[in-house]
Amino acid sequence: MARPLFATQRERRESGSPLVIWFERAREVRVKSFMPSQFKSALLACVCVGLVCISVGWSPCLAQNDRTSAPSPEQSGSANPSTSSTTGEQPAQPAAATINGTVVDQSGAIVAGARVTIAPADRSPSLDVLSGTDGEFFFPRIAPGPFKLTITSAGFAPKTISGLLHPGEIQTIPQIALDVASALTEVDVGVSRIEIAEEQIKVEEGQRVLGIVPNFYVSYIPNAVPLTSKQKFKLAARSVIDPFSFLVAGASAGVEQAQGHFVEYGQGAQGYAKRFGANYGDIASSTFIGGAIFPSLLKQDPRYFYKGTGSTQSRILYAIANSVICKGDNGHWQPGYSNILGSLAAGGISNIYYPSDDRNGAELTFENAALGIGSNAVTNLLQEFVMRRFTPKANKHDLANQ
Repeated sequence: MARPLFATQRERRESGSPLVIWFERAREVRVKSFMPSQFKSALLACVCVGLVCISVGWSPCLAQNDRTSAPSPEQSGSANPSTSSTTGEQPAQPAAATINGTVVDQSGAIVAGARVTIAPADRSPSLDVLSGTDGEFFFPRIAPGPFKLTITSAGFAPKTISGLLHPGEIQTIPQIALDVASALTEVDVGVSRIEIAEEQIKVEEGQRVLGIVPNFYVSYIPNAVPLTSKQKFKLAARSVIDPFSFLVAGASAGVEQAQGHFVEYGQGAQGYAKRFGANYGDIASSTFIGGAIFPSLLKQDPRYFYKGTGSTQSRILYAIANSVICKGDNGHWQPGYSNILGSLAAGGISNIYYPSDDRNGAELTFENAALGIGSNAVTNLLQEFVMRRFTPKANKHDLANQ
């Protein structure tokens, strides 16, 4: 599945029974032929919800892990030491403390996936967590007293921080800025970020819903390495030449010919070939423009990053928001310009090969782009709550990383 929109959804002028063909690709649901006005309204409503998520700030719903509230300190009901010594009662344990913080690099950009290890004062075994996509980490129920934090992450020099926790304290560590490692050749020999991204792409190219429908443009790795421009074009080409793309283009052309759409194409083998070419042109143009060209120019990632954790509400907001935002190659969330511009550009290009009576005007092109955003929101909801369980290789990959 690719991120770009199929912007050539067209308002058919011919009458006939409604027919909808669903094709999940490029983080979108492609709706062909007739689209009832009620369905258009629903998709446009999804667009509005996504834009609302942007206007109020999407960072809460983008957090990979929901933060649980820190436990309130327990009220000590024990007597003072002198009383307990005379009565034989054991003194109450001091209330546990909580510690949290954020890991960033020297530029202030978040560092996701950093390993944070804490050595508690009570000499209990060390605890470790990974920083989330927002760079935050969280340790609840830590014994009060001196502590030592050790932060490590690939490409950065380890950092150690010491401090003191008081009973019942909720301590927030100031931003922890990691320095770039001066030399890593002795540790990580011959492994580059490009090679890591290649391995992750291989996993994504094996993802198919029910073992059939391509699900290439979904990452089940929250901190996946950004793709290079070459890798973005490679993934787009892999999606376009997939047999399922030809199958959908052929089926869509057959239905259009049976219902008499695009009468200027005519009937027979020649008419079918023209309809097939138009449908496949939609797939190729939207995938390359919205999934490779604009993402490369704007340095944005065309993939959907599966959340999978947190409350149902936060996951719903995350999925809807991702119809109008995307993750940049720098790891920051930003408006999804490449997706929206790709939809508009593909819609304009389609006017070259569609019959003159069925070409999109500017108004219809923008309407189709808005409908495409709504379709993306619906697709993201399916990705977040349904498709993973029907994607066998995704499930194996998840289990391997738990």
